[in-house]
Amino acid sequence: MQRDRLRIVFLGTAAFGIPALEALLHSHHEVVGVVTAPDKPAGRGLRPSISPIKQVALQHAIPLLQPVKLKDPEFLRELEALRPDLQVVVAFRMLPEVVWKLPPLGTINIHASLLPDYRGAAPIQWAIINGEQETGITIFRLNQDIDTGDILLQEKTAIRPGETAGELHDRLQIMGAELLLQAIEGLQQQNLHPIPQHTLIKPGQIIHTAPKIQKEDARIDWHQPAQRIVQLILGMNPSPVAWTMLNQKIFRIYRAHVVNEIPHVSPGNYVTDHKTMFRFAAQDAWVELDEVQLEGKKRLPVHEFLKGFRD
Repeated sequence: MQRDRLRIVFLGTAAFGIPALEALLHSHHEVVGVVTAPDKPAGRGLRPSISPIKQVALQHAIPLLQPVKLKDPEFLRELEALRPDLQVVVAFRMLPEVVWKLPPLGTINIHASLLPDYRGAAPIQWAIINGEQETGITIFRLNQDIDTGDILLQEKTAIRPGETAGELHDRLQIMGAELLLQAIEGLQQQNLHPIPQHTLIKPGQIIHTAPKIQKEDARIDWHQPAQRIVQLILGMNPSPVAWTMLNQKIFRIYRAHVVNEIPHVSPGNYVTDHKTMFRFAAQDAWVELDEVQLEGKKRLPVHEFLKGFRD
């Protein structure tokens, strides 16, 4: 296809996709429709909550589809009526073949890892939790299995010391939007060379998975090495936030660092000077807290928290 101005349908829900959608809206291509999740009741009043992607679509008056089921015949008729040349998926759900095969140029996805590593719903969090030194963005073609399609483009970036999942998320979503436009241009010019993911897997290489984060994944095990605990804390910030129990209440920890001294107490015990220092003993060193929140209280720097803390 040599058409210069493509008709594009964007499929997404989470805020991670906003820069990509806005990049398409500011390009010379035409976003002819947006597919996002149905509104969900939220809050005490159970008022309908709309997705971040829907908010952008409404602001730009883009035709909007919110199917409950992606194989619903009415949804498929509406999608086909948009006559997309290409579909772009960012942080959405698994698509049935009848959807991803619809456009002549197929469907491409932005994924926040260097595939084939970290396939799954939470690649940013797990890369930080596992202490990776680098990650990146992959643009790939959708196929019948999750995150396994041929790679069109990749870009690497270093994970900065002390970087949280939220901070890395914000960097990667911008990288993803820029790489998306390059991939679309490459598809138009027919100068991309898709790479099957299995050809990138070396003998003996460990391929990590990135499953959806559950609340229990964020519970701190103080018997782990201190650096592993700090990486968990960074990877769970801003959500769901790493936690432990303190005075029979949930104690959330947003930031911390390692103090390389051997604790004189068993893992899970803490020491404090009630001024600026609050440390938990881990397996091999101390984890010193920097930013915390006790259940029912505000999120605070540790020196502010200690002003009101009593053992």
